[in-house]
Amino acid sequence: MNVQPSDRVNVLIVDDRSENLVALEAILNKPYYNLVKATSGAEALRCLLNEDFAVILLDVQMPGMDGFETATMIRSRDRSRSTPIIFITAFSSNDTHVFKGYSLGAVDYLFKPLEPEILTSKVQVFVELFQKTAEVKRQATELAAVNSELSKSEERFRTLCACSPLGIYLADVAGRCTYMNPRCQAISGLILEESLVSVWQRSVHPEDRDRVVADWLNWIKEGQEYSSEFRLADREDVRWINVQSSPMFSDLGKLIGHVGTVRDVTDRKQAEEERGRLLREQVARQEAERANQMKDEFLAILSHELRTPLNAILGWSRLLRAKKFDEKTIDKALETIERNAKSQAQLIEDILDVSRILRGKLNFNLYPIQLKNVIEIAIDSLEPLAEAKSIAIVFQAESDVGKVIGDSDRLQQVAWNLLSNAIKFTPDGGKVDVRLELVGDEVQIQVIDSGIGINPDFLPYVFDRFRQADSSTTRSYGGLGLGLAIVSHLVEQHGGNVRAENNAGGGAKFTVSLPVAPNNGQGAGEDGFELNQATEVLPTLANLQLLVVDDDDDTREFLIALLEQEGAIVRSAASVAGALGALESYWPDVLLSDIGMPEADGYELIARVREMEVLRDRKMPAIALTAYVRESERRQALEAGFQMHLSKPVEVTELIAGIASLTGILRNPVRLKTVESFNLAS
Repeated sequence: MNVQPSDRVNVLIVDDRSENLVALEAILNKPYYNLVKATSGAEALRCLLNEDFAVILLDVQMPGMDGFETATMIRSRDRSRSTPIIFITAFSSNDTHVFKGYSLGAVDYLFKPLEPEILTSKVQVFVELFQKTAEVKRQATELAAVNSELSKSEERFRTLCACSPLGIYLADVAGRCTYMNPRCQAISGLILEESLVSVWQRSVHPEDRDRVVADWLNWIKEGQEYSSEFRLADREDVRWINVQSSPMFSDLGKLIGHVGTVRDVTDRKQAEEERGRLLREQVARQEAERANQMKDEFLAILSHELRTPLNAILGWSRLLRAKKFDEKTIDKALETIERNAKSQAQLIEDILDVSRILRGKLNFNLYPIQLKNVIEIAIDSLEPLAEAKSIAIVFQAESDVGKVIGDSDRLQQVAWNLLSNAIKFTPDGGKVDVRLELVGDEVQIQVIDSGIGINPDFLPYVFDRFRQADSSTTRSYGGLGLGLAIVSHLVEQHGGNVRAENNAGGGAKFTVSLPVAPNNGQGAGEDGFELNQATEVLPTLANLQLLVVDDDDDTREFLIALLEQEGAIVRSAASVAGALGALESYWPDVLLSDIGMPEADGYELIARVREMEVLRDRKMPAIALTAYVRESERRQALEAGFQMHLSKPVEVTELIAGIASLTGILRNPVRLKTVESFNLAS
């Protein structure tokens, strides 16, 4: 047994004779005993001052202070009062000594000569008792320390919970609150043993309540971590709180409850809202400042672009009036005046187009067309400008890309703007490639120049109105910055899209994609309205009762004059309300209505008409006459209840044939580019 010095137990041996001490030491020679020897009672008392002993072997007969006196002194001290004392004596016949020894608190009385086994066993008993007592004391000390630490920890927990700025709660597996700190109760209004679902149903803001209750119930069911922010509105003020909760599991992994925190985040939410408001105001202010700057720049450019050709026009006009020139000079002057007048006319037309776009008054005349012809016309018109800069325009077109539904003039305007833009930014001697091809179910036009390309920072804004990459007074290229914006709008109105990018080989590339027209394989007769071959002339509209509804006075008066000239009896209204008033006492053969009108539009009118049809048990054919020409708007008009959709400006023959077809005057119905199948009986 390897015994450390600190594990050895003290045993005190007291005898005035050294040979007796040696004998006792020989008997008790154990590695786990620390034998301390004393030759007198006084020396034994000194040993007891600083050490504790498992047992004291005390000789009775000693000179000076005998064993009884020494025992009396030992018992008088607190530290050694309970230390076991075994008296050793050679006077076995004297019972008085024995009784006296026991009276002094001795635990045993041994007589010389000693039996080693008896002595060893008795000492061993007290040594083990001392060890166990010491162990009990140690455990008691440790337990006291643990209890003290637990008490301190509990006190810290109570203090922490009581003073915490966070609300803290515990809930059982069913979601009933089993503990809460004061802050939690103050924030959320929780009550012990109350279900948290009940609290949320009672206190959460009505707009958040369903979401919070559903999330909470789902979290309780799944046993997942929960985190949410919502409003409490059970008091006069509305407060935002943040609730976080986690499941608690036993050592065996069984769910035993939930622990969570509640925090009032009203100040943070208000600060976030205020910061968001300030950011929105800042963005709005920056946008307003940018818009003002763009307006000022545009007005400055507009003034410059209009005055520059005007200067040449007025200058040459005055010279021609004031002096006589030879024929060559006169031709040059007239050519200069014509060129600058065309330039100024184009600028004005661009401005008017943008104005029409902003007001939604840009009209389209749609029918199936071949884009190749449109592009060739645009190239021909710009050929002189390209030749002046020695720029080669290379046009490549696939043999059969099909047709698109479009306005020929407007699509020519798209091609012209893209080409003129490419020529403007291509240096002398450069090249512009124009490609026309079929990609999937779209017809694609690409215009690729060999110019300077587009600044990457400006690329996202290239189709914005009044935006130019360089608007300074030292800019190299003229223009108002409207052409590409017009292109974007026109392509969008045709159901397509346009994108710009820098070409890998240098320069810029613009790509226009337009949907292929349905029934593409049919003949050229689809390029407009078509009567059946059996019908060579348009029928008259004699005695037909018609109601025209349009808020535009000029359009309304034109339609009345046109239809009355064809023999129809026409009544009109400038609004939906006026039309409904007329229909109370008047039921026309055909209704012709605009879509976009103030206060109430054509969709609302046709809906009311269809309701009135049920009461009158009589159908009323209806034609939508509108400038809204996108395919989605056509479908919307037909789905709303119109039988035809004709785009402004309306072709006279289309309008007359359409009315005749709907009223049954025309036996062989017309096929119109704007009409889908319909059935009045449905």
